[in-house]
Amino acid sequence: MNIASHYKLLHFIPWTRTKIYKMLLLSTIPTVLFYFLDIKWLAIPWVPVALLGTATAFISGFKNTQTYNRMWEARQIYGAIINSSRALGIMVKDFVRTSDKVEQAALHKEIIYRHFAWLTALRFQLRETKSWENIKTKSYNKEYLQYYQVPEWESNLDEELKTFLSAEERQYILSTKNRATQTIARQSSQLKTLNERGIISDYNYVALANQLKDLYDQQGKCERIKNFPYPRQFSSINLYFTNLFCILLPLGFIGEFSKLTEKFGESMVWLTIPFSIILGWVFLVLEQIGESTENPFEGGANDIPITQISRNIEIDLREMLGEKDLPPAISAQHTIVL
Repeated sequence: MNIASHYKLLHFIPWTRTKIYKMLLLSTIPTVLFYFLDIKWLAIPWVPVALLGTATAFISGFKNTQTYNRMWEARQIYGAIINSSRALGIMVKDFVRTSDKVEQAALHKEIIYRHFAWLTALRFQLRETKSWENIKTKSYNKEYLQYYQVPEWESNLDEELKTFLSAEERQYILSTKNRATQTIARQSSQLKTLNERGIISDYNYVALANQLKDLYDQQGKCERIKNFPYPRQFSSINLYFTNLFCILLPLGFIGEFSKLTEKFGESMVWLTIPFSIILGWVFLVLEQIGESTENPFEGGANDIPITQISRNIEIDLREMLGEKDLPPAISAQHTIVL
């Protein structure tokens, strides 16, 4: 997530420079052929270009709207995880009661720390790279990684879980396929045991079980976004329309500017190049921005800051436990927070 007021051109232009090079090539070649070799058929009417441009604008707007909705839904999900985590913290503090205060404090810590393990396992799962994601495959995205680091790519889940789980439980969780799911399953198993021992009343046990169910719901929503890409048919048609429009755009400009040669001279046709670059760049950048917003958990600069959110939850719940030695909040790297 970028927390600056906007992207600076110093960063935005290099990120999209390949689009500028592409339009420079697509506009220069037909202009040179038209001007020097007098290939008149390259000048096409503006009407078909305008119609294609309208269709391209429509499909680009549709894609960007839908990818933004995916990103915003992901942010809402993690907002719900914040609320559910805090609710779980106060329920554990108030519902898990024993006559032995030392045992009670140990149980509170064990249950809440297991929740930290769930948050950790979930964010590691969400940062796994899928075949359709582009953060590691597109050159312009890979270059932008120089401005920040993805914590889940730099650290190890095993090491992260050592702080929150016993060695035995950690090894069990790591041996499973869906670590986050099995962490909540272990959480539920312990709550059931505490209920059977009378440490948690039946009514409070049901309330805590509902909190775990809500966490499962939020996890499932995250997995739905993570494991189901933006539909490929819509992504493909947007790519095809945009590229076809950018190919025809210079030809339409040649046709329009060639009409002005009698009044202003033949050099007017060279305006095709700058105007094509500017307008083509706009459409290509719209396509690129939509692509970069498709997958809000992949590790891009515009992703949901799940690492920061998880750390903030950890700080809140550690304070509920009365701890003073708190981990530092996640700070921005070049205005980017993950």
